[in-house]
Amino acid sequence: MIRDQLAVALRDALVALEVEPLPETVHLERPARREHGDWSSNVALATAKRAGRNPRELATQLAEHLSANPPANVLAVEVAGPGFVNFRLADSWLHDVLHEVVEHGRAGYGRHEAGAGRRVNVEWVSANPTGPLHAGHGRNAAYGDSVARLLERCGYEVHRECYLNDRGTQMQSYAASLQARKHGTALPEGGYAGEYIVEWAAEMPDDADPLAWGEERAVRDHREVLEHFHVWFDTWFSERSLLEGGAIEATLADLRARDMAYDADGAVWLRSTAFGDDKDRVLVKSDGEFTYLLPDIAYHRDKFERGFDLCIDVWGADHHGYVSRMAAALQALGHAPEQFETSLIQMVNLVRGGEPVKLSKRTGDIIELRDVITEVGPDAARLTYLLQSVDSPQTFDFDVVASQAMDNPVFYVQMAYARIRSIKRVAAERGVARLPVEQADLSLLTHERELAVLRSLSELPDVVLVACTDRAPHRVSAWVRELAGTFHGFYHDCYVLGEGIDPELTQARLWLVEAAETGLFIGLDLLGVNAPETL
Repeated sequence: MIRDQLAVALRDALVALEVEPLPETVHLERPARREHGDWSSNVALATAKRAGRNPRELATQLAEHLSANPPANVLAVEVAGPGFVNFRLADSWLHDVLHEVVEHGRAGYGRHEAGAGRRVNVEWVSANPTGPLHAGHGRNAAYGDSVARLLERCGYEVHRECYLNDRGTQMQSYAASLQARKHGTALPEGGYAGEYIVEWAAEMPDDADPLAWGEERAVRDHREVLEHFHVWFDTWFSERSLLEGGAIEATLADLRARDMAYDADGAVWLRSTAFGDDKDRVLVKSDGEFTYLLPDIAYHRDKFERGFDLCIDVWGADHHGYVSRMAAALQALGHAPEQFETSLIQMVNLVRGGEPVKLSKRTGDIIELRDVITEVGPDAARLTYLLQSVDSPQTFDFDVVASQAMDNPVFYVQMAYARIRSIKRVAAERGVARLPVEQADLSLLTHERELAVLRSLSELPDVVLVACTDRAPHRVSAWVRELAGTFHGFYHDCYVLGEGIDPELTQARLWLVEAAETGLFIGLDLLGVNAPETL
């Protein structure tokens, strides 16, 4: 890539100028403003002090040295500010980007090996199997799946997992609610009053165990909805299995052996303050009952025993206070802090007709994720959930997401892909075959609209790596929207086929269209979104 070539050229120039010590890395980034050039490096600023040089003077010397023998594609090397080295490039570097996209294709472009050799367990959704998934779960589902896709794109071996909280009072209340509806008796206090309870109770055989049957029914519903949402899990892990297999007792014994669990006031406590928690936490209450924490510790202990190097949990915002105690517990078991990560998903505010829609699984006032998918489609729903960082609350406006207007981000992106497909269909109908890329004169691609598409494509590898490192799929969403925007501009101003278009220019633009399709496909796939052939 051009950045690597420029980095090598800068390092060689530092050697030629006898600058010591040399920096470990040479950083280059795209300037925020195009008038400052195509690429910029702070290497003079980063190197000058240790080398006993003046940053501005060193930058000037670097620019002079590189200008005397410019690297490929470099038109000019300039100095800016206190010592930045800026590069202005010929359009040919973007033509090289097109070649790279075509060469690596959907499978290889924007792929990295940063996580090669590392096994990662990503756990998300993990809803109680007491009823259907609601619309709020959709954001968690879309985010976790996209993070898993990004990790795979960056070389990690990813295991997808959903944890089933299938023991405790909520499950007992759920089973009792099914039983009551089945026999027409009053619901237990605090029972589940949703309409789905009535429907599922009618399905339940007379001789069924309401607890076992109810869990299977809820998990089946979750699985069906999530698969329609393009989400699949390798493992559906049962909390109850921890109890049945003795993992909870083994975990407590392990903590005691490390002097990380102790007895006080009739209870058993985790010495979590030893690892930064604000207070020690109860593991076993004075009545002998486990707190929620102990099974969760046992579950994560089990993950690491299965050989994962990193565990990433995607939790709801209401788990904010739980992060420090779980992190402390895993360190108490001997795991490094960097082996455990959490992402907290902020709330989704549903809006229809300008009015908020409230959710409550217990009262039955619920918008199911299934209903969201049915109304707007899985692709539109996923892309909407992933438009912004999960660190901030989100408003999901049904009217906007379902609208077919260019100010709807989902429609905007889908229309770009549909336009790409339409160009290719028209070319096929007119018998215009795309020649091998080696025979296409890409130097004809000089229009600013064409170059803008290629600049967007050049950014994809960086976007993928940053989005993976930061666990931030919304960066891919932003890039997809940017690429769609540049392609819409190209579509409007640069005809690919038709009278007056030179056949050689048609060939170059057909390859530009192909590269744009490849990039858009990769981006949408990382978001778990299919692209429509037509709209």
